[in-house]
Amino acid sequence: MFLKTVIAVEFLASSVFATPALRHRFKRQSDSDVDSFIASEGPIAYKGVLSNIGSAGAGASGASAGIVVASPSKTDPDYFYTWTRDSALTFTALIERLIAGDTTLEPTIQSYITAQAALQSVSNPSGDLSNGLGLAEPKFNVDMSPFTEAWGRPQRDGPALRASALITYGNYLIAKDKKDLALSNIWPVVRNDLAYVAQYWNQTGFDLWEEVQGSSFFTIAAQHKSLVQGDAFATALGQSCENCASQAPQILCFLQSFWNGEAIISNLGTSGRTGLDANSLLANILTFDPAAPCDDATFQPCSSRALANHKKVVDSFRSVYGINSANAAGSAAAIGRYAEDVYQGGNPWYLCTLAAAELLYDALYQWDTTGTLAIDETSLPFFKDLDSTAAVGTYSANSTEYTSLTAAVKTYADGFVAIVQKYTPTDGSLAEQFGRDDGAPLSAVDLTWSYASFLTAIDRRGGAVPPSWGESGGNQVPTSCSGGSAAGSYATPPAIAW
Repeated sequence: MFLKTVIAVEFLASSVFATPALRHRFKRQSDSDVDSFIASEGPIAYKGVLSNIGSAGAGASGASAGIVVASPSKTDPDYFYTWTRDSALTFTALIERLIAGDTTLEPTIQSYITAQAALQSVSNPSGDLSNGLGLAEPKFNVDMSPFTEAWGRPQRDGPALRASALITYGNYLIAKDKKDLALSNIWPVVRNDLAYVAQYWNQTGFDLWEEVQGSSFFTIAAQHKSLVQGDAFATALGQSCENCASQAPQILCFLQSFWNGEAIISNLGTSGRTGLDANSLLANILTFDPAAPCDDATFQPCSSRALANHKKVVDSFRSVYGINSANAAGSAAAIGRYAEDVYQGGNPWYLCTLAAAELLYDALYQWDTTGTLAIDETSLPFFKDLDSTAAVGTYSANSTEYTSLTAAVKTYADGFVAIVQKYTPTDGSLAEQFGRDDGAPLSAVDLTWSYASFLTAIDRRGGAVPPSWGESGGNQVPTSCSGGSAAGSYATPPAIAW
């Protein structure tokens, strides 16, 4: 995630290890108490997110208003910075909760948008706003000044993720008859980010783990979603999204390149890894559309591709972590970034394990919405792990097969939450990682992304889903791909007043 160089990764891997003495702090877990764990951990995660947002957050002392601090940790590792990606994902979760009725969050959301408008104009090592290059700067100091040391830059997922977050809030404003606010305060920021995506989507960059440069499945999926959303948002505001409609299909066309027939190869143009990576699980839940069918083209959670890849990714961790030694195929396992990982010793991550659960909750929602569950040769191995009698076919919601299969998937999904429960300290704090052999919390403490991931996973489990992003109108793959892009125009966002 937040790495400077491979050298830094290898150094930390050799110098930081789990502490066995922490084992006694973990709660015992059983299948029957996942609900009670969620009930107790939910408020802790909610508070954990808000505590890491400036300027009032207890873990964000010195941060500007609306700025998300990745973690209060300032040494071994130092995550006391703000990342465009983490911030957008965090606020996407909060915006969804606002839409669901938590209106206390709106002032914080508005502070975030005000801060992002200002950050767009901050010149940094990636560039500035004149040609959009500065929008791909991964991180800033918490006072919104540029971070000028060496880093893995550019990271091209940030503009797309920020655009999607702001569009979701902008649509909320429109629904509340506040279209003028969406036009004056949201659109200028979104317009810049969409222009960036349309112009630079076909260029390589660093992946979301900030380690390898190439083409990232997560980034490309986020970029496609943002342009589909952006085109509709612009229309709703009476504006035009320059190049959204022309570039989105080409991005979707390129997205198909990551599928190798059995799994998603999360990073193209790199070497030294199998390509199985939680990057893909995070992309699948990011682009989940509750109104979408089980569409392979956008890798919807209930699609055959997403389920087959889920199995491949989860299985890749079963033999590399000691704490997974008893977790055979068909049972949940602790999930890390990728099997070859060495950062901090190469361990499971809370957010990756939760993503494995969330994807399955998303799939359950989609099956219940469509009223059918289909198994084909691609997804059959996934279902066979859960039910040895599973067979290729399409099962309606009133069939015994549907009831049995969805119950098995729900149990499987809950198993990933149970693993998080097992390795969560009694105070409910969520670090970045937990030890591969003893499950002890590791790396940055109180990681904002860990807390946000818990919130979205339990929301999906409870049936709370995000608004549709328009997948059904943006899922047609062109018959031929073009690697071209379209130059954009950029402008400093005007001062924001709420």
